[in-house]
Amino acid sequence: MLFLDLFGTVVFAISGALVACRKGMDVFGAFVLAIVTAMGGGTVRDLQLGTDIFWMQQPIYLWIAVAAAIITLAMRTRIESKQQWLLLADALGLAAFTVIGVDKALSFECAPIVAVVMGVLTGAGGGLIRDVLAGQSPMIFYRDIYATAIIAGAGIYQLLLYVQIPVGISAIICMAVVLGMRLVALRRSLSLPSFLL
Repeated sequence: MLFLDLFGTVVFAISGALVACRKGMDVFGAFVLAIVTAMGGGTVRDLQLGTDIFWMQQPIYLWIAVAAAIITLAMRTRIESKQQWLLLADALGLAAFTVIGVDKALSFECAPIVAVVMGVLTGAGGGLIRDVLAGQSPMIFYRDIYATAIIAGAGIYQLLLYVQIPVGISAIICMAVVLGMRLVALRRSLSLPSFLL
């Protein structure tokens, strides 16, 4: 899980830096979006739980996000051309962040529905903040099965833990659900119904 957590940090930092490049931001803006995308969700989660902010206790997350931003800026055209691989990596990072967010909430004895919210915050919060700072409509509100996949995975994870399935197996199943839903949605261009007055 630590490897997947760091992997997710790298992938989300790359996505933040790419958005900054598409928006024509300067180097500082690219670093801000990279860091916020990678760690914004976990930061909000920790603030809500009233615990130490994870990257302040383990600065390696900050260093990894900065390194990912530097590499992205140096190789932006090559990385941009690998969109399919980036989407796959993003889905895997999302799955890992879901388990991590739910686990942390459960360690504080939060109610199941609160743990689901913490899973969503951890997985999608950074991207939400990124989109707001970049001046674009948050992706999770308009297209793709994204937060919905997190909610489904988080719910199934807690159900498996409730019936005393081992944590490791439960985590793998949760990640498989999130990853599977995300990839199927991408492949078939699935999204939730939208409403317009």
